[in-house]
This record gives sequence, C-alpha cells and structure tokens, in this order.
Amino acid sequence: MTTTATTTPAATSTFGALIRTGLVATVAASAATMAVATVGGAAGVSLDVADAPIPVTGFGVLTFAFSLVGVLLAALLSRFARHPRRTFVRTTVALTVLSLVPDVIVEAGVATRVLLMLTHLVAAAIVIPAVARRLAA
Repeated sequence: MTTTATTTPAATSTFGALIRTGLVATVAASAATMAVATVGGAAGVSLDVADAPIPVTGFGVLTFAFSLVGVLLAALLSRFARHPRRTFVRTTVALTVLSLVPDVIVEAGVATRVLLMLTHLVAAAIVIPAVARRLAA
C-alpha cells in the first residue's frame, strides 16, 4: 500500500498573527504620531487648524482608527485577494497619498500643514510594512 503526502506551501502568516501584528503596529503608529505632534508643538509649530486646536491625543485617536481600517483591509485581502501583499501595499500607499490632500488645502500655516503630512507618513511607514510582512505574496 502506498500513500501520497500532499503538502501545501506554508502561508506567510496566520490570521491571528496578522491581527496581532496589525494591532501592535497600530499602537506604535498612534504613539509615534502623538510624539511627532508633541515635538512639533514644542518646536513652535501651531497645532491649530481653521483656528481650532488639534489636541495631541487627537493625532493618536485618528491614527488608531484609520490604522484599524488598514488592518481590516489586510484581513479581507488575505482572504479574498489573489496577491494580498501587493494589493495591500498598492492600496494603502494610494490611500496614504490621498490622505495628504486635506493637509495641503486645510486652513493652516505651512509648518502646520507639513506637520500634519508628516504624521500621516510616519503612521504609514510603521503600519504598512509591518502588516504587509504578514500577508502572502
């Protein structure tokens, strides 16, 4: 009697590892954007947009919320996309670029606009690579 062993290539990650990594990256990105805002404010950059101050915690809360959307996107792509990693990276890079548009047109000083864009880029630089590593190529 002969048996045939069938093997499938190991997935890059399990769903649980993807979620855990995404949550850790989300927390790190939230802390990083609050740190950037704090340093910017300490350096004299206004955190006022349209004459209303943005609290430093606001940077963390919004980063957390939108990063969770990214983790959810990654989870869906891991299940339904033919090439989850490539699709995730392309999509999130495009969304990051789009997220800069309001910063360019917002009623604020140039330094404030640059600081806002920097926080978006810092969050993306933390979350996108961390989550992408957990997705199958």
